[in-house]
Order: sequence, then structure tokens, then C-alpha cells
Amino acid sequence: MAVKRIRLLGDPVLRRKSPVVGDPAAPRVAALAQDLRDTLVAFRREHGYGRGIAAPQVGALERVLVIDAPKSGFSSTLVNPEITGQSDETVVVWDACFSLPGLMVEVRRWAAVVVDYIDLGGVKRTLQASGELSELLQHEIDHLDGILALDRAATPHSVWSREEWERQRSED
Repeated sequence: MAVKRIRLLGDPVLRRKSPVVGDPAAPRVAALAQDLRDTLVAFRREHGYGRGIAAPQVGALERVLVIDAPKSGFSSTLVNPEITGQSDETVVVWDACFSLPGLMVEVRRWAAVVVDYIDLGGVKRTLQASGELSELLQHEIDHLDGILALDRAATPHSVWSREEWERQRSED
């Protein structure tokens, strides 16, 4: 397939809500998923980080995510993902985003979520996630609703340059 251009902060497609995919098993959905996976792999190779990507980040208004989170042991394509449950507990985490290059945003997320989705074979699935996978799923599903990490900043002082964020952490 192909590595696609990642849409950046200011691109209006990032602020639009993606409609539900009517036929998750359609070949065009599989092709989009492969493009997303190729783009994620290329980004990670170039920048050294990246665990997930949402279709709007490559300009496709489709409710499709690709997650490849090796530490969590989860790698899959999620079509029409929906958070159907969440913990009472929340956590504050630092969030990086392909569409916000050079920025780190401190956000509050649920500690655990339940996500219903459909796989590329058209099978309905449920995923219970906590920790890193929970925060990642929330971040990527936000993209499908036109919400960016900046919209979830914990405080007005929760947006840092990635360079300064890394510098301060290396001094600790």
C-alpha cells in the first residue's frame, strides 16, 4: 500500500467527526488500514515513537484506527470503535501526537476502558484495556470525533515543547 502524509494541527479534517463505516469488511477499509499501518511504521522508524494512528490523521474521514502497542501486546485494526465503559479512576499522562509534532500535552484519561469495535473480518469484538493501552485508545478514538490532545490539556500549563520535555526528563 502506501505511506500517507500525516495531517497537522490546523488542517480542518482533524476537527471533523468521522462517520460510521457501513461495511467494515469492505476491501477499501482493508486498504485504508494497510495505509495506516504503513504510515505508522514509517513514522516510528523515522521518529522513534508511535503506537497508533487514526484515519483522519491521513485525511480519511472514516472510523478506523490501527494500534500497534508492543508493550501492551496489542496490535489490531479497529473499525467503528466505541468506548462503552470506563473506570472511575483517572490518571494524568503526557500525550504525544503525530499531528502535533514537537508538542507534549499533559492530559487526564480514564485509567481503564472497555472498547467495542469491529475487526476487518466484520467480527464484533470487545477489548478491556488499562494503563498505556487505555490511554492510547482514548487518544485515537478522540481523533475520530475531531478532538485533539490540546482539547484535553489538564491545565493551561500542560502544553510543552517535546524538546524541553525530553531535556527535563533526561536531567532527572
